[in-house]
Amino acid sequence: MAKGILMVAFDFSNAHEDEFHDWYDLEHVPERQRVPGFGACERWIGATNPKIAAASYDLDTIGVLQSAPYRAIGGENLSVWSKRVTAMCKRLLRFEGEQILPGDQAAPRGAGGLLINAMNVAPEHEAEFNEWYSNEHIPALAAVPGTLCARRFRSSVEGSHRYLALYHLASPDVPSTQAWKSAAASPWTDKLRPHFRDHLRILTGAYKRAK
Repeated sequence: MAKGILMVAFDFSNAHEDEFHDWYDLEHVPERQRVPGFGACERWIGATNPKIAAASYDLDTIGVLQSAPYRAIGGENLSVWSKRVTAMCKRLLRFEGEQILPGDQAAPRGAGGLLINAMNVAPEHEAEFNEWYSNEHIPALAAVPGTLCARRFRSSVEGSHRYLALYHLASPDVPSTQAWKSAAASPWTDKLRPHFRDHLRILTGAYKRAK
């Protein structure tokens, strides 16, 4: 079965920073690491705005999010601490989906950055959009020096975005290189760009807990 992903991003400007990180590090992520079927559980901080936080959770399959161990800690069963902290934050993204490219590749270890691209596309252009993304765009960006992994996902639930692309990077500087810009630009890209909808782009660096 296809690998799954749970991707979440918050603007925590209105939360207490120390408590936000303590909640994530000491309760929220450890809870999920104990759920069977969860793989890499990684945290990320906005490269230009340190009040943006993201978390990526690799899943054996998307069905893990329907399992009893996950339901025991998610949704209506979120802890009191989770409900209090998230009430102070603005959720930018929650994406649940299946990996559609490439195969069952998992997140690499030790990435210094993560570029998150979530979007919808005009329905009449969706077939060409997928052809472009899978056959040109992802392969071109995957070949850029500093790109450690490039993956695509399709949402499995009704949500704000149908498609997600994740690029694990050696550092958040990779998308500003000429190699990346050249790889991202093409006539096919220019043709499809007007048909993108609800595009959310978040560039992050690897989170490191303050000592």
